[in-house]
Amino acid sequence: MITWGVFGLVGLFFTAVVVGVLMFVISAWLGKPLSVFGYNEGPDQPIAFPHTTHVQNLGLDCTFCHRNVEKGAAATIPPVGLCMTCHLMAGDGLAEVEKLRAVAVAGDSIDWVRVHRLPDHVHFNHSAHIVFFSRQDGIAPSAVCSTCHGDVGSMVKVEQARYLKMADCVNCHRDNNAPTDCVTCHY
Repeated sequence: MITWGVFGLVGLFFTAVVVGVLMFVISAWLGKPLSVFGYNEGPDQPIAFPHTTHVQNLGLDCTFCHRNVEKGAAATIPPVGLCMTCHLMAGDGLAEVEKLRAVAVAGDSIDWVRVHRLPDHVHFNHSAHIVFFSRQDGIAPSAVCSTCHGDVGSMVKVEQARYLKMADCVNCHRDNNAPTDCVTCHY
């Protein structure tokens, strides 16, 4: 016969699991999720792309690879062909470059894991922000990018640097005399 003590322990275990899950979900709703199992370290990518090498060492600007950021709503991820303009010659013997070359030879694309995500009911137009801040403040697009994405150039593994919550966006719009009506982002 099972004693009441066993039922109590099982109940305590399930309560602890439920509380843990709720803490994770609530923290994700209010901000960045709790660092559980390395969650907010940034996802592993199919090919490790060290932004430090490309930005700090080579001096590439965000717009060199993310070419649509000044023209369209999405920043876009660079196609394999763009990477290969340099890596046909550079990077011999480096494991990640060899992976890239294999993808290029196969004619495939790279299925990058998304790092920054807004809810589907929010529309964020990258070019509008880049153009507005570049013209208003006269700053380079990469400096505008770092406002929301953090200093990606110093990240070996890209992670979400800001919460990207509605209040953050609305406060930025207010501070910069940008539209704050609902249809600006929700259409």
